Amino acid sequence: MKVLEALACASALLPLATADWQFKSRTDLAPPRLNITIPATKDVEKGYLFIAPFPGQFPDPEHHGPRQEAPYIFRDDGELVWSGYTYYSIWTANFQAAKWKGQDVLFSFEGDHNPAYGHGHGHATFLNQNYETIRELRAGNHKLMDKHEFHVINEKTGLIQIYQPIPTDLSRWGGSAEQQWIVNAIIQEAVLPLNPGQAGSGYNSSDAWDYFHINSVDKDAAGNYLISARDACAVHKINGTTGDIIWRLGGLRSDFELGPNVAFCFQHHARFISQSEDEEVISLFDNSAHGTENHHGHEVHTHPFSQGKIISVNTAKWTAEIVQAFQPPDGLLAKSQGSTQVLPNGNALVNWGSEGALTEFKSDGTPILHAYMDSGLLGEGVENYRAFRYNWTGIPNEEPAIVAEKTPSGTAVYVSWNGDTETAIWRFYAITDQYGSRSYLGESKRTGFETSFFFAGRTYTHVAAEAISVHGRVLRATQGVRAQEQVLPPTNYVDAAAAAAAKGRSMWRQVVLQA
Repeated sequence: MKVLEALACASALLPLATADWQFKSRTDLAPPRLNITIPATKDVEKGYLFIAPFPGQFPDPEHHGPRQEAPYIFRDDGELVWSGYTYYSIWTANFQAAKWKGQDVLFSFEGDHNPAYGHGHGHATFLNQNYETIRELRAGNHKLMDKHEFHVINEKTGLIQIYQPIPTDLSRWGGSAEQQWIVNAIIQEAVLPLNPGQAGSGYNSSDAWDYFHINSVDKDAAGNYLISARDACAVHKINGTTGDIIWRLGGLRSDFELGPNVAFCFQHHARFISQSEDEEVISLFDNSAHGTENHHGHEVHTHPFSQGKIISVNTAKWTAEIVQAFQPPDGLLAKSQGSTQVLPNGNALVNWGSEGALTEFKSDGTPILHAYMDSGLLGEGVENYRAFRYNWTGIPNEEPAIVAEKTPSGTAVYVSWNGDTETAIWRFYAITDQYGSRSYLGESKRTGFETSFFFAGRTYTHVAAEAISVHGRVLRATQGVRAQEQVLPPTNYVDAAAAAAAKGRSMWRQVVLQA
């Protein structure tokens, strides 16, 4: 058998968690390789991209979606900042950064995922700036938190939602004697029919009729709530004291006359943007589609493509108008998931949900960054519930990872520090005796997740490195490691690296210093 054929057969047998050759210092990590089709311009907002991609509903998931589904932080150029693989051990969604009781924190839903009905059951897990778990938040009163929403309010409280199946008589909606289960919701306004499908058929508690399907909740300064009901194709403003409906936007009983392109359906992620006496501005993600992502079931489309939308509602004239609509560069139609984040500089970051892509737009609707969540076969079927951009400072508690290799022409050293945002330079040292004495070899500017250093003409037995801040402070030192014999990537990976380099994207970077 030829070498390449043997490699192909071996790779086909590897488990999903198998890593690849992205990082010599962290061969255990295999983060998605963002497929950036519109490189970021100077107009993008500052900060990092926060995503949590996962494989979609394909019959052969081992060939599609990320090898390691987890929360991730990326730079605009696709360089990894932090892999949350194993920090969150089960299915994750809605990965964000926030202020919580004065601390900068990360949080994500963590739990079970039922893709057929779009439900999840679990809890929110919080990490601090050192990527240590500081708490897990669960729903009270013997309820199970759902995946769709966790929204921090005023740094003190969090909005969550719960899908609670309850038995009820469904005959008035055309249900048979066997159809007796609904998903409990505060507001009742049915759009999707009572029949098998993603809305549930009502035959049992796991197949309960989800006639409303809340997927986001926001709260304004007056204590009122903004609720997105996907299966009612409507957004409701709810009095936070009485629970009464203040107004409905969209759906069968909209209180507003809708202007051009305001209409939406199967939407996600409704948020208050601004409020005045007679005008309220909200944002949302308009899916305009419902159905299974693998095209094997019934689908409903209300528009040719999905859009991020900013909508102004006037409560004096009872009219609703589009402030801005953000349209996908590739005509994407997301049948589930999605988000629209209005950024501090006026840009908008739109996540295309089940289509596995994100786009940052200028306020006038011009796309200035577009990326898919993975590349090649792994990019087919990849999904991402929400995406965000945040400023974030990460100071990992774990030690930096370092590997040294002996090569025919010298010593190669590779170093990385998962989640670090503060290192500007790596300094490298040879360890010269049994007491740990160090001899300075040189330094390399940090340009990405992994920094490499090559000392030509001499082989060092033991090496170490130091992480240096932009102000020249030593942040952390690695332990000393013994140089190993060089291990080269398999031929098929080298070919992939050459192809990537031809497109201007290197698989790893090196700085060569002469002796």
